[in-house]
Amino acid sequence: MIKDVTEPGSWQEILGRIRAGDDPGLTRVLRTLDDPARRAVAKLLSAHLAEQVKADFEASRQVRRRARGYRLAGAACLAGAEQVAVWLNRRELRRVDEPEDDTAALMSVLRRRPPEWRRDLAARLIKRLRPERGLVWSQARMPAWDLAAALVLDTGMEPPGDDAFVSGWVVRLVWRNQRDDRARPLLANDPLLDGLLPHLFQAQGVSATLAWDQIAARDKTIVGELAGLAAQGRVPRETLLDGCARWFLAGGDTKEAGPFVTLWRELRPTPAEIPVVDFVRLLPSASSAVVDLATAELRRADAAGALDAELFAEAVQALAFRPERKHLTVAVRWIAEAPPVRAGGVGAALAAIFDGGAPALRGRAVRLAVELAPHLDADGVGDVREAATRLPGDLRALLAGAFGEVAAEEEPVVVPVLSVVPLPSLPPEIDSAGELAAELEAMGWPLRWQESERLLAGLVALSHHDRDGLAKALSGWRDGFWLPYRHTYAYGEPDGDVHTLLAHCALAIIDPGASRDLSKAADLARESHHHTPLAPPQRFVARRFRELIAHFERGETLPALLSTPTAPTGHVDAQTLVERMERFGAHEPPVADLEQALLRLPRHTDPAVIERAEKLPAQAGARLATWLRDGGLPEPDVRWHVEDTLAPYRGGSTAAYAEVVPPESPHLSESLRELFTVTARTRYPRYSRDLDWWPVVLPAHREVAAAHLLKCLHARIDSTDGGAEVVAALVHGDGPAGAATAGAIAVGMGHRVPAQRACAADALLTLAARDQLPAADLGRALARLVRTDQVKLNRITGVLNEVTSAGAHRQVWATLAEAVPLLRPEPGERVRTGLGDLLAVAVRAAGLADARGELPGLAELAARKGSSLVLHAARSLHRQLSAP
Repeated sequence: MIKDVTEPGSWQEILGRIRAGDDPGLTRVLRTLDDPARRAVAKLLSAHLAEQVKADFEASRQVRRRARGYRLAGAACLAGAEQVAVWLNRRELRRVDEPEDDTAALMSVLRRRPPEWRRDLAARLIKRLRPERGLVWSQARMPAWDLAAALVLDTGMEPPGDDAFVSGWVVRLVWRNQRDDRARPLLANDPLLDGLLPHLFQAQGVSATLAWDQIAARDKTIVGELAGLAAQGRVPRETLLDGCARWFLAGGDTKEAGPFVTLWRELRPTPAEIPVVDFVRLLPSASSAVVDLATAELRRADAAGALDAELFAEAVQALAFRPERKHLTVAVRWIAEAPPVRAGGVGAALAAIFDGGAPALRGRAVRLAVELAPHLDADGVGDVREAATRLPGDLRALLAGAFGEVAAEEEPVVVPVLSVVPLPSLPPEIDSAGELAAELEAMGWPLRWQESERLLAGLVALSHHDRDGLAKALSGWRDGFWLPYRHTYAYGEPDGDVHTLLAHCALAIIDPGASRDLSKAADLARESHHHTPLAPPQRFVARRFRELIAHFERGETLPALLSTPTAPTGHVDAQTLVERMERFGAHEPPVADLEQALLRLPRHTDPAVIERAEKLPAQAGARLATWLRDGGLPEPDVRWHVEDTLAPYRGGSTAAYAEVVPPESPHLSESLRELFTVTARTRYPRYSRDLDWWPVVLPAHREVAAAHLLKCLHARIDSTDGGAEVVAALVHGDGPAGAATAGAIAVGMGHRVPAQRACAADALLTLAARDQLPAADLGRALARLVRTDQVKLNRITGVLNEVTSAGAHRQVWATLAEAVPLLRPEPGERVRTGLGDLLAVAVRAAGLADARGELPGLAELAARKGSSLVLHAARSLHRQLSAP
């Protein structure tokens, strides 16, 4: 056992070489150790590493920086293969720079171990591998795989075919391919190629890595090299073709199909090599890219006589039932080009196109059915006749000569009844200091407004009851959870996050002195000119929190929090507010809290409650009574525009905004005037995590809340962030729903994330069920936003179709009656992509609403020559509106 730490080879020398990053010197020292010395070093090494990791962040960082040395010492000195495998897979030692050099150093000390021991270590390392994920450059440091592969080759083991090992091999190949042109060709002399090639098409993660290689390498890819080796006879061509076919049949992800589609094409299989049965079987469910390849190959096999009539019929039927229109078009074209004698089984395919094809394609399928009628089998004739019942009268008449008269199908129209889905109930009050402490420790980020209000009300109520007891209960929260909030004040805008403001309230109760110091730092941060201004609703919320923090810092408590909502819409019941005011007696409540409570009052109040409010002794009581008597603030003037703005996220281009002119009212204080003022030409507000607060700041004035939201929603329309869920909550408020509300819904309908568009649909349905939807405003907003490329038409169309199915057909028709004339292409103007689908929704909604009348320009559009979807839909809509 090593006792003299000054001797060469001692523990201190080993540790010194690890710290110096002297791997060659460390290797020399480790090779001189006998078994007792290695056992001693192993014991000291484990204790040292545990101590360093637990010490502090800097010590832990130094361990990760010196990981190669620690790995080398552990591999040389730990006795068992399991011990070494666990050591090398420790989180702090798992990643190293230059993993191939790390592997070479490790192998230099591991080769002294017996072959059976090394095979055992290899198996244990392989068992711990996981399929690599993410970009290849982030996967480049894979010391575990490199060492496992080196041990496999060194011991003569059969290369394992499990996913992690195979995907690691491919990652390493692609990384070398990207890093060094001199490494090419990579595969020809790769010792793992023959053993791993059969597993290449089954392992998880391989296709994504090869797809990345195609993007980055372009001309010299791993896939291209595989095809070249097959041409040279170095790898079996059949293995590659069979592997591709198995991958296609497994139904891989669309984004990952590219490498194997490319490999198949580069292999250029002969018609005899095409697995026609397998390719026909994958047509119904494979990704679109694979279906494109399979269809082309099947048509090539068909031209060579390798596809019998039964498989031909199955193939075109599978294409006809695909959702993509391009595959329906290919099916029709393939049927038309085939000899009529092979058409016996194509009736089902033609019938499917009757139901699912675009108008022009449907007409072509009808004419093809008439032409092939003598050759269709009995089942095919029955399929065509059954599908014909759902065709328009002119197409049914065309089929009648070949298939006999067919009556139109009359399906009863079942229209859902619109109903409002209520908002979730408010959470229960917090009634103990222990519960409040636990809730603070469990706070998520961001925090929903309902939870924030609940916690804030708990802080106020419990501190008034027993401030010292509450401070003691929250002391553990301060010690364990306060640090992240301090960083927010040091590096960010303290008012920009309700989560942090709420934590500051708790700190003010626990330690007023520390809270005052923090408030001074916050004041300095607010004076900084480096921050974009907060939006008025965010400032209004922050003002209320700061007011409470100041009360707590002065050692004061409050008998009640006036503005805590009593309804999930954010409203405060008038009688409850009067009762809370009575607890203050002659004392004045906090001004910001009072103003928030006033804004949350319903629009109409029981006279008995007003009479009770008039008896309140404080000046705030008189303000409340007057507010209730006057019915609150009058409605401001709100205007909606789509013009050039200073929107930084659009590069100063076109965007939607609303202007709000505050009303004249004696109730309008300076802070309320700021809240009821929205101008377009001011700087855009900073990103906020707390948009869900904005509707509940103004639950009785949703147009004003919508005007503020419009300034932020555009910035999120093409992001993965939320925003539209706030619109779904907004519409549950009170007050007129006009142009700003319509604009906010329209922007939400254009969000890139389907779940967000669903929130906008919910908002539309809520207003429709209440008969409050500003349909004309919404139609104008949609048209303007589409024409200025602020939203994509296909997203809008999907939402309108969904709410039509949900029972809002009358409201959708009223919306589209305003939007369609504005979106109609003028003579010579390019037809906007997706307009035909929008007109199809208009046809459906107008039919369900039994609409009649005229739309400007519709007759002229319907009279144009052509067979596009836009013209077909325009003619159908014109017929519906012109029907007697």
